Amino acid sequence: MENNTQMENSQEPQRAVLFSITDDEAGRSLEELKLLCEAAGIEAVAVMTQKRSSVVAATYFGKGKVEELGDLIHGMEADVAVCDDELSGTQLRNLEDRLDSKVIDRTMLILDIFASRAISKEGKLQVELAQLTYRMPRLSGFGKSLSRLGGGIGTRGPGEKKLESDRRHIRRRIIDIKQALKEADENRQVQSSQRSKSELPKVALVGYTNAGKSAMANQIMRISDSAGMPVIEENKLFATLDAYSRRIDLGDGKVFLLVDTVGFVSKLPHALINAFRATLDEAKNADLLIHVIDASFEGYRFQIETVEKTLEEIGASANERIDVYNKIDIAGRPESWPASEALAVSALTGENIGLLLDEVSRRIFAGEIEARVLIPYSRGDIVSKLNEETAVINQEYLPEGTLITTKIKIADFNKYREYLHDSIG
Repeated sequence: MENNTQMENSQEPQRAVLFSITDDEAGRSLEELKLLCEAAGIEAVAVMTQKRSSVVAATYFGKGKVEELGDLIHGMEADVAVCDDELSGTQLRNLEDRLDSKVIDRTMLILDIFASRAISKEGKLQVELAQLTYRMPRLSGFGKSLSRLGGGIGTRGPGEKKLESDRRHIRRRIIDIKQALKEADENRQVQSSQRSKSELPKVALVGYTNAGKSAMANQIMRISDSAGMPVIEENKLFATLDAYSRRIDLGDGKVFLLVDTVGFVSKLPHALINAFRATLDEAKNADLLIHVIDASFEGYRFQIETVEKTLEEIGASANERIDVYNKIDIAGRPESWPASEALAVSALTGENIGLLLDEVSRRIFAGEIEARVLIPYSRGDIVSKLNEETAVINQEYLPEGTLITTKIKIADFNKYREYLHDSIG
């Protein structure tokens, strides 16, 4: 096994020519495509673009440009051509015929990266469902792609099972996966319901992939001295695909759930959005979003726009949000950034994370009043609840019960009104 691994690691990366129809955002999108290739172990050796108002239905590029692309691919000794847009099955088949080369598109590339990153059973099922859903209407275009070069990018996971040979098998597999994911979602709903009963606010980290969300989560845990396993953090696109929840205790009874979600990317495949709907709902259902922005990246404004579009697509655009410019240890503080120090942080060094937590606390624990409640000894569950979820200032044991002075949210005040001893403010 070790020898096989060493052999795989010693293999040269596949060489790719990237191609795209140009528009106002083509340059930024192609730069992102290069990063995606790098994440998939592909070396981008050349780029070809064509300025057109629309794509050619049969071949994406025009006839002459397709011939130029073929010459470039063979001249650069490239292994694969990567399109920055999503191709139909017809376009895939026609391009491979005319280019005599393996062709993949942006969606296939992202799905391949996800296939290599998925760790949990549910994550792997979500990726496989996305791959199957994407490939089902394109099976006729995968014939050569799945056999050319004997594997590589675009053939991970179900691709290796020769999907084009049995549509009925694919449909059955999709049904099985959807059922398994439905059961997992039902279990998550039960857990979510239990968390709702505890009334802990939920704060979700969202942002472009590799913006530093996982590092942010770990730094918040360190600074708040909260227990829990660290979240996986690596300097690569889509390092984590699963949503991780951690209990963060700020002291004084201020406790919330911090959720680290999957990173966003422009032109995120609809198949992935649908497959990861349960994971993305963590952001939709959050009380507060922390939008982590990689301020060291030159095109961070493009990334901000991408995140905002994705939040709108998943129904989370109206959620209260804090925009946090991360990686100031690298980028410094350009004048274009917000003046507030609380919004310019370093997840690596921890700089200003404390100020960020102060802002989080202000947002989600606002509207509290100080009150004194007398809880009968027969209701020890309420005493425990108040100690776990409110900022208890003082606690006395009287003959009638436990007298607790604490800070209670105005929205929750009526729950304890019958035990009110006297209100202090």
